[in-house]
Amino acid sequence: MSKLAGKVAVVTGASKGIGADIAKGLAKEGASVVVNYASSKEGADKVVAEITKAGGKAVAVQGDVAKEADVNRIFAETKKTFGKLDVLVNNAGVYQFAPIEEVSTELYSRLFNTNVLGTLLATREALKLFGDNGGSVINIGSNATELNIPTSSVYTATKGAVDSITAVLSKELGPKKVRVNSINPGMVETEGVHAAGFIGTDFQKNFEAQTPLGRIGQPADITPLAVFLASNDSGWLTGETLVASGGLR
Repeated sequence: MSKLAGKVAVVTGASKGIGADIAKGLAKEGASVVVNYASSKEGADKVVAEITKAGGKAVAVQGDVAKEADVNRIFAETKKTFGKLDVLVNNAGVYQFAPIEEVSTELYSRLFNTNVLGTLLATREALKLFGDNGGSVINIGSNATELNIPTSSVYTATKGAVDSITAVLSKELGPKKVRVNSINPGMVETEGVHAAGFIGTDFQKNFEAQTPLGRIGQPADITPLAVFLASNDSGWLTGETLVASGGLR
């Protein structure tokens, strides 16, 4: 039997990259999936099409997690379509590196509103849909919090906040049978990493040289961990941070 049969999952920022792969992975194990996207309707529709073609259930729902009204709508649509919720993957995130001289209120607000506020708002709304059996919240952090890369002060601060949110909410929501864990990937080859110009550069080579397993990650390295944390196999885990970085610490 599929590990997630009968479960409903929301994956934020699921039109591409890690989020898209996780959405497909959860659906493959039997979950009905809400594929959330902020701007790329085309990407989200493609993910939904792949899932339904393979016999799964999915629906694309637009919403920017940095905006409260949008978050409320994502979960209202989830309830309307599937009637309940069991799993939330807080994957939506933005990143930008900048030296301290170039840090601005705009940069801070853009990163914190999506990466931190979005995680809090989505979790708040998910709680309203989790049933008596509780649920699983999976935050996507970053091993940037262990590497402390120069020029990443704002981004790393947002992911440090995600680590703290994971730890606090695991204790706060445990009595409600809601588990809260985090996956903190190292460098993963996604559209965003390509767009940032990291692929094929000394930055990538430097990462690979320092990584015990000798390569950067792929979305498919992260998805099985999300499936595990979404399933009953991880029923005794909460407050955990799985650093998925090929051993780079």
